[in-house]
Amino acid sequence: MTYQSTAISDDPVTLPKLPGWVTSERAKTPEDVAFMSGAALSHQHLVLGHDAVPQVLLRARLALRAAERCVANTGRSERAAELRDAVGFLQPGDSPGPAGEITLSWQRAVERPVSVSTLNRALPALDPEAIATWLDMGQGAPVARASTVLEAVLEDRPRDQTAALLLTEAALAQALGWSYVLPLLSMGLKRGDLRKTGAELRFACHLAIGTAAVEATRETNDLSRRAARLRAIAPKLRAKGAEEAVAVFLTHDAVAPTALTSLRSDRAARRFCDRLVALGAVRELTGRDTFRLYGI
Repeated sequence: MTYQSTAISDDPVTLPKLPGWVTSERAKTPEDVAFMSGAALSHQHLVLGHDAVPQVLLRARLALRAAERCVANTGRSERAAELRDAVGFLQPGDSPGPAGEITLSWQRAVERPVSVSTLNRALPALDPEAIATWLDMGQGAPVARASTVLEAVLEDRPRDQTAALLLTEAALAQALGWSYVLPLLSMGLKRGDLRKTGAELRFACHLAIGTAAVEATRETNDLSRRAARLRAIAPKLRAKGAEEAVAVFLTHDAVAPTALTSLRSDRAARRFCDRLVALGAVRELTGRDTFRLYGI
């Protein structure tokens, strides 16, 4: 099942807002928190069906956020800018380093529909049969199923929190009928939550959904507005290969000019990127004069 399109206007400012009561701090009991997380997921499903949402780009941006959290959980200091650098200029045979490996895992997990082969591509150190077994462990409602998978993977691989969280997101997506992984729990769970089990872990997962829903909704609204801006100026771009280049920006978190192969040359690609920055359609993400990355 894919996200269903809604009848909402294509104007991105009309994206439905997350009701304040969904993340109310007054929800303290397991029943209340479970109800709130269900409402947050329902809202997320509604928003994802909006035509204005650049879904591939949203998944890529949230994957970066999830990678940042996982890197922090390992005690490393790399933030989003460093993670973009770690993977943005890789050449065949290059090693991305530990933080880069985590980032690549999340990128690969959200690029293709949820499946054992997709997850094995993202986590090549894991046996495909083991991945299938873990995904089949969860039963019941989506968050309960996801927490069961999280606990099971952490029990088997206590030091591999990235794999545990990624497989948990896959289980959540499958339970919700989503075709792709959309990182949510990974943004809301705290490091200490990963040491919990049973009912305490389920409770933490429900709370995490509420936290992540706020972040994901904010990111969705921002990217939808920026994507609308880029689409609006796209017809005015006269460079040969501009349409294909614009499509790259709408599907990637960060773009190096050398990735815009539809343009005539690297120099033309750099000029194209600077033109988009001048038009307010994309941003330069590094603050450097060379080895620059651009994104919506």
